[in-house]
Amino acid sequence: MTKVYEFIATPEDERFMQMAIDLSIENVAHGGGPFGAVIVRDGEVLATGTNRVTAENDPTAHAEVSAIRTACQRLGVFKLEGSTIYTSCEPCPMCLSAIYWAGISRIFYGNTKADAKAINFDDSFIYDEIALPYRERAIPCNNIMREKALAAFRAWEAKVDKTPY
Repeated sequence: MTKVYEFIATPEDERFMQMAIDLSIENVAHGGGPFGAVIVRDGEVLATGTNRVTAENDPTAHAEVSAIRTACQRLGVFKLEGSTIYTSCEPCPMCLSAIYWAGISRIFYGNTKADAKAINFDDSFIYDEIALPYRERAIPCNNIMREKALAAFRAWEAKVDKTPY
């Protein structure tokens, strides 16, 4: 059964979303992309991030990923349970995955992926690619040396003092 969530935005939610929007606007003026993100827990801003892909020559330097990295480093954790991310635009597939991996509890976004597509930030090809069989994807994806690669997984599985995530 699919869960259906509905968030009613509070004035505090709107304040943090405005921060993300302001970051996105400022970032354009400073050579970055039009995206900003704010991570909040218990009313405290844990981190902010902006899109610095072209400014830093880093295709992973999206606002959400940057904010997640900063929050995790600041807190010395790799999970951000109980936090909310406010992002000026609906997260792309990479950012959405990072949000899930970080354990963020809620997402509020401003612009939609359709709005982003309208200004040439189009992620629809990634969604389409994920659904395709490996052999039909634009980038070849080939499974090789699985038995040898499984050695690391076996070592992880046997490790007694691991930190699970």
